[in-house]
Amino acid sequence: MSVITEQGLPPVTLRIGAESRARGAGVHEHVNPATGQVDALIPLAGPDEVDEAVKIAHAAFAVWRSTPATERSKALLKLADLVEEHSGEFVALGAADNGLASATGQATVTAAAQWIRYYGGWADKLPLGRITSVVGAGGNFGHTLRQPYGVIGAIITWNAPLMSLAMKVPAALAAGNSMVVKPSELTPFSSMLFADLVREAGIPDGVFNVIPGGPDAGAALVEHPLVKKVSFTGGPDTARKITAACAKTFKPVLLELGGKSANLVFADADLDAAAMHSTFMSFGIMSGQACALPTRLLVEDSIYDEFVAKIGAIASSFKVGNPLEPDTICGPVINQAAVDRIESMVARAQEQGARLVTGGARLGGELAEGFYYPPTVLADVDPASELAQKEVFGPVLAIMRFTDETEAIALANNTDYGLSGYIWTSDSRRSIRLVEALETGEVVVNGAPNAVAERPFGGIGLSGNGNEGGLEGLEEFFWTKSVAYGNGQ
Repeated sequence: MSVITEQGLPPVTLRIGAESRARGAGVHEHVNPATGQVDALIPLAGPDEVDEAVKIAHAAFAVWRSTPATERSKALLKLADLVEEHSGEFVALGAADNGLASATGQATVTAAAQWIRYYGGWADKLPLGRITSVVGAGGNFGHTLRQPYGVIGAIITWNAPLMSLAMKVPAALAAGNSMVVKPSELTPFSSMLFADLVREAGIPDGVFNVIPGGPDAGAALVEHPLVKKVSFTGGPDTARKITAACAKTFKPVLLELGGKSANLVFADADLDAAAMHSTFMSFGIMSGQACALPTRLLVEDSIYDEFVAKIGAIASSFKVGNPLEPDTICGPVINQAAVDRIESMVARAQEQGARLVTGGARLGGELAEGFYYPPTVLADVDPASELAQKEVFGPVLAIMRFTDETEAIALANNTDYGLSGYIWTSDSRRSIRLVEALETGEVVVNGAPNAVAERPFGGIGLSGNGNEGGLEGLEEFFWTKSVAYGNGQ
């Protein structure tokens, strides 16, 4: 188990096989987003460390894939229990990583354990193939085998490191693969505790390796010939580079990218419930720094002014502050660059005619040293504007109006992203029509939870390809072999 430093942080190391190394090819100064101060020095893996980790994972794959499925299941289920047992530590590390508010941090730990437990339950019930023919043409017997790839290279996101691990690692390990994971140098702490618990759960050394690093480490991992598939969560720009690198050898890649999700609110909806859910999902989840959040709010014309007022009142009531204080809803954003990006996008939106309802300026006073930006609501946003088309990745909500169902669908689909969609209506027939019409990988209706373990989660367009979650998420980590037996002696 990691030793916690005086600052309350575990020492960050490179976890390569059985080793825990305090030095790498470089060093990154980690800045606590709540204080703006450097709180740790993070060793960074370079190409040599990546090469070593992949080779160790490749050797461990032979052991892990031959481990009885019941034992793999047992280890993953124990890991889920351990994650829950260490929830308090994960909450503290989430605050240190990226300023995650403690209430959201606790919910994240609960969700992570559910994802691990879900795939732990699948590990000894794997869909290993199907019979394709019995005494078919020529008397052949045919079937398929579903086999693990080998080493999976995973690059996880800075905004939700624990959830990103939970959405990738248990499915890949349940299928019998080994892994090398590169967490962001911006958020390394949660991965350290997770690696400790993987070992404590009984998963052999080398099956799961963690190498914090920057872009050069990511490139080396993606391009390594022993890495047989890449799973990436992040933005489209980096995804294009990964896809281009994988295309050289036609290496398969799973991409979970950004979103500009539309949230459609009709006049017949439960407006109080819709307003609370819409506001919390826009700001209370990671201070707006998540891919699947409903960042475009589309409201029916007849209730538009009333609903905008409800949203503004709720948003302005959310406490922004120290992420470890129990009543804090919104912590800081990740860094100064994020503050600069958010400020510039909000300013341009107002220049283009958007109306500021609440927020809109970086917080000062006792929060001045941290990267705090308040929940910001902009109404009357032009559907073709930057704010309506580009991901802000911060606590900013763009509100637009529509007159009828046809216009609502057109506005919702007017984006290059296609990750999540949200609908609020009491008309079940309308909800069925809208679910069919929205061009997204996921649609949730009337406040249903999104991105849960038992359902596939993934997008289209700039939101990526492939799925995490559900049986589909497990099948991402197998390849299919066709087998036939003839009558020859």
